[in-house]
Amino acid sequence: MPGMPTTETTQPHADLKGPGYRAMSALSRATHELPLDPLVRELIRVRASMLNGCAYCVDMHTKDARAIGETEQRLYAVSTWHEAPFFSPAERAALALTDAFTLLAGNPPPDAVIADAERELGAEGLASAMWIIVTINAWNRVAIAGHERAGEYEPEAAAA
Repeated sequence: MPGMPTTETTQPHADLKGPGYRAMSALSRATHELPLDPLVRELIRVRASMLNGCAYCVDMHTKDARAIGETEQRLYAVSTWHEAPFFSPAERAALALTDAFTLLAGNPPPDAVIADAERELGAEGLASAMWIIVTINAWNRVAIAGHERAGEYEPEAAAA
């Protein structure tokens, strides 16, 4: 379509499946064991992926969220969570924290956002959420650099 941006489809120059990828995979597996509600984990991953423009990760994590019981309505509303009434105070705190730590460049996270997340999630939940945010932000960049294609991922719960 004229005037529409095109997506580059060349492969990256570096091998993204080497030692760094294995280390990221280990970190990612560790985030699944953190003491945070699995639905909150996926909401964080979906929101960060939306903010970073990673279609592959949005596709993956919306599918993962649905596989563990998340509703379509809430997934559609993640992009407008500030206005949507579907999220609990803890989920809102996690989403605000995700926004603050994903849109970090030149914008230090407000102390109030961190304090609210700690109040709603607890100290351990805050630390867990931060590790999940750090990890998904890194994965978004790996997926974008690796030209991963949205639509091909199937969650393990569906495959089992």
